[in-house]
Amino acid sequence: MGNHVLIVDDEPLMVKGLKYSLEQDGYKIDTAYDGNEALRKALDNNYDLIILDLMLPGIDGLEVCQKIREKSQVPIIMLTAKGEDINKILGLEYGADDYLTKPFNILELKARMKAILRRVVARETKISDQVIKVDNFTINTLGRKVTVRGKEINLTAKEFDLLLLLASNPGKVFSREELLEVIWGYEYFGDLRTVDVHIRRLREKIEKNSSQPEYILTKWGVGYYFRNRA
Repeated sequence: MGNHVLIVDDEPLMVKGLKYSLEQDGYKIDTAYDGNEALRKALDNNYDLIILDLMLPGIDGLEVCQKIREKSQVPIIMLTAKGEDINKILGLEYGADDYLTKPFNILELKARMKAILRRVVARETKISDQVIKVDNFTINTLGRKVTVRGKEINLTAKEFDLLLLLASNPGKVFSREELLEVIWGYEYFGDLRTVDVHIRRLREKIEKNSSQPEYILTKWGVGYYFRNRA
């Protein structure tokens, strides 16, 4: 059985076309046409990936994404008919792993899906019971859990991957381009603000004062790095 995918969009013809094309590639497909149905199915099933439209009747795609993220780290590709950068970044802030702007090429969508699913498999097969501890800050790679001052922090999949990369290489400065390539796995259309958004969200979640970070630091003009533990 292929990967189990949920397609969420209020355009029946597009859903029908996507469903047919992906089923030809061996995917098992479920569909939903509004936000409420999407949220119910997403929380009741164990999907490998969700394709989620931004503009939906009932609950919109951003709220659906946010509510899913409270319970699950399933990869989410956000679809949007709007071209403004702010909507793309908002989708990522709410926990989406990737986005495509309509109209899009089905081959590009399939390539994005395969890239995300490959990263998930690689992450799960290579994961080890490693614990990174700095002061009151702990990252458990096996459970993908982060604890700060005794409190477990809820991170999106991308936020965790970004934090783990930085914390596993203390003192090493990564440029935004390098972080895009390593974490997102392909050229992200030059939208370097994607990294800045995720760094800001991470700091808000793990730092005492996000404006004066102790762990995730900035090398001005170069990039970001995790505080050296030496």
